[in-house]
Amino acid sequence: MPKGLYARSLIIIIAPVVLLQGVVTVVFMERHWQLVTHRLSTAVVRDIAAITDLVEAQPPGSNYSRVIGIARDRLGLNVSVLPPEPLPALAPKPFFNILDGILSEEITKRIGRPFWIDTVGQSKIVEVRIQLDGKVLRVFAPRNSAYASNTHIFLVWMVGTSLVLMIIAILFLRNQIRPIQALAAAAEGFGRGQPMPPNFRPRGASEVRRASLAFIQMRDRIERQMEQRTAMLTGVSHDLRTILTRFRLQLALLGEGEDQDELNADVDEMQRMLEGYLAFAKDEAAEEVGELDLVPVLGKFRTEAKLKGKQIAVEIAGDPRLAVRPDSFTRMVTNVVTNALRHGDRIRVCASHEGRWLTITVEDNGAGIAAEQREEVFKPFVRLDTARNIDSGGTGLGLAIARDIARSHGGDILLSDSDLGGLRALIRVPA
Repeated sequence: MPKGLYARSLIIIIAPVVLLQGVVTVVFMERHWQLVTHRLSTAVVRDIAAITDLVEAQPPGSNYSRVIGIARDRLGLNVSVLPPEPLPALAPKPFFNILDGILSEEITKRIGRPFWIDTVGQSKIVEVRIQLDGKVLRVFAPRNSAYASNTHIFLVWMVGTSLVLMIIAILFLRNQIRPIQALAAAAEGFGRGQPMPPNFRPRGASEVRRASLAFIQMRDRIERQMEQRTAMLTGVSHDLRTILTRFRLQLALLGEGEDQDELNADVDEMQRMLEGYLAFAKDEAAEEVGELDLVPVLGKFRTEAKLKGKQIAVEIAGDPRLAVRPDSFTRMVTNVVTNALRHGDRIRVCASHEGRWLTITVEDNGAGIAAEQREEVFKPFVRLDTARNIDSGGTGLGLAIARDIARSHGGDILLSDSDLGGLRALIRVPA
């Protein structure tokens, strides 16, 4: 079955119409067409039976002119009496030939003589030959006098009218589906951080209008909450950084010493942790969607790996240009690749952009993460005993931030075993 609402709605409209057409056609063929054809054929066979009786009643040696004239003028039949000869062989009959069956049945019942009929083809004449004593009666009857030949007009009108009505229904249905498709596109775009289309407005049926209006109101509330949280975080960041600056100033006035070095290290640690917490809590959905080139983004990791004395291989397949939020996307990739550089000596990064999906795999030869703990590392502030994201001063937010950004783009990050022996991180987002 199709997945889309438009296709399913078309089936709901077309299926009953087709079913109704089939039922009406079968009933019509069975009750009307067959009945009319049967009555017409019966009347023709009665006329032929009467002519047969008249021919047999004539004395031997007659020219049957009077009988032929009566048949031609009164009954519309072209009759001739032939010398005795064998009846022609029966021609193969088509699968569907209602006229042949009804005529054969009526001749057998009403005349009871050997006969041959020819109803095959598109000829307007039906030929009937009847074996009589010492002669053969040949009758040519108009096809439309024995067969309801104009029945196709009813079928043409029925099918044609149904097609016209279905086309009208499809056009109206498409207009009703468009507001739903626009709402779905706006909701998907909002989930990916894209601005609302300028032409989006509540329209369509009342239920669709209500859903569109509810979406707009929900979007406004979320944006207000994001603005309030951003303002709050900005204030908190400013206040905490002011206090840390005072600490640094007071430590600088105290002079140098072992205690001062430890305090400076603690202040640096607090500064770094504060930056990490604010980075995780900061909402980056307000960033506009733009074009990002993967070549420089992934290329900078070669320099970083070289400085750390590690090996890295970078491969890009497909179009390297993406429609994403550049800063947040770059940060997501940086967090994942940096995590691999921290725990492995050999790293492999493969990016593939095919269709509307981008896939980036980051593999390393590090110690890896146990399968039962792979979801735990995505939780904020979670630091496993052997976690890969724990280092000196680590906050356990790198992978949490990366997955949050991936999901805000409509994708996700999954972890699995790598062919290099360590961990494999799969980033998959629509782009």
